[in-house]
Amino acid sequence: MDLTTLETAQKTYEAMDLAAKSFISLNNLWVLIGGFLVFAMHLGFACVETGLCRAKNATNILCKNTLTPAIGFTTFALIGYGLMFPALNGDHWILGKILGFAGFGIHASGTIAQGATTTDWTWFFFQGMFAATGGTIVSGAVAERIKLSAYMVFTAIFVMFVYPIIGSWGWGGGFLVSESFAKIAGSVFHDFAGSAFVHTVGGCGALAGVIILGPRIGKYVGGKPRPIMGHNMGLATIGVFLLWLGWFGFNGASTVNTDPGLLSLVEVNTMIAASAGILGALLMSKMLLHKPDLSMVLNGCLAGLVGVTAGADCIGIFPAVLIGFICGVVVVVAVLFFDKIRLDDPVGALSVHFVCGILGTLAVGIFSPYYTFLAQLIGIFVVGAVAFSSAFAIFSLLKITMGIRVSEKSELKGLDIAEHGGEAYSGFQFFSNM
Repeated sequence: MDLTTLETAQKTYEAMDLAAKSFISLNNLWVLIGGFLVFAMHLGFACVETGLCRAKNATNILCKNTLTPAIGFTTFALIGYGLMFPALNGDHWILGKILGFAGFGIHASGTIAQGATTTDWTWFFFQGMFAATGGTIVSGAVAERIKLSAYMVFTAIFVMFVYPIIGSWGWGGGFLVSESFAKIAGSVFHDFAGSAFVHTVGGCGALAGVIILGPRIGKYVGGKPRPIMGHNMGLATIGVFLLWLGWFGFNGASTVNTDPGLLSLVEVNTMIAASAGILGALLMSKMLLHKPDLSMVLNGCLAGLVGVTAGADCIGIFPAVLIGFICGVVVVVAVLFFDKIRLDDPVGALSVHFVCGILGTLAVGIFSPYYTFLAQLIGIFVVGAVAFSSAFAIFSLLKITMGIRVSEKSELKGLDIAEHGGEAYSGFQFFSNM
């Protein structure tokens, strides 16, 4: 943005009355804080994935989860933002559509656009944090056998192109929220904070990776699944609580303002759905496994959060309870189902993000009076089909060109030694054989 335009925008802001300035400043601050909370969720993912996997792969998982927000945010800045929000490119729409955010004609600044509630920079920051989350979802599902280099390349391509293009169909003002789509489906497609555009997209990426990679060595013996226990359930529990806390920014700041009625509804729905998800998973694990399995309970919390994310702004408290409870029940069944069909997912990412992302998106069409089930069904089908096929193509190409799986020797030794040359727990080499 040139200095003349910036000065004009600043004068416009200065001309506002005190009430307007206070309102905009408060909204802007809240969305920034929401971005900080979403950023902290990456630590939650790191803890969950590390705790649910074996000690010999802890350094590798922690490294992936450190690299993911760095790769995701940078690639979203370079290309993804321009693809996802083409309308923000102003007179340079075509150039911005191709080249993205980093100084290539994108209309973004530290000023407030007419009718907006945040600065362009704040909106970019918040959305960049969301983008990186899609890559993190894939990380857990492909843990303990993927090459670090292959994961990095996949994340860069997926976040730079696939995630923003799909997201543009809804959040960027695309065809899923167009009048023509509403005429066909009875309403526009609605995904408030990302059950579809973040969690289902990430879950589809995870599904493609799990299929192409295959299971970990020793996971299936004689055609039957063999439990491979996580090494630190305390760390996994800490991770879930960090994610739960971060979700109050993930959903809450998606209001993009501090309207007291809307914001309080979203936050209460977020809390109650997570709580119901825990109870649903507890009940189902007791019924099917004859014990209250902690890993299932933890995933039940995340399942409830993923499920309510699409409609947290447009449903009541009782529907939020139902959505959370149902997702908590379903996530247990889904984990067992994926194990039965030999899709090895060490952390349950497919069950939490893919399955419950779809359920939560469809639930909007059931419980909200404003959106139809048909609109939600068509939307999630298109989103899922494109996300999965794109991720499958990327992983397939990487498998042919650079290879995506570590050698059998490296996998048995542990990726900490094979990929990084050092263990997470120095002096505890016996963990390598676990």
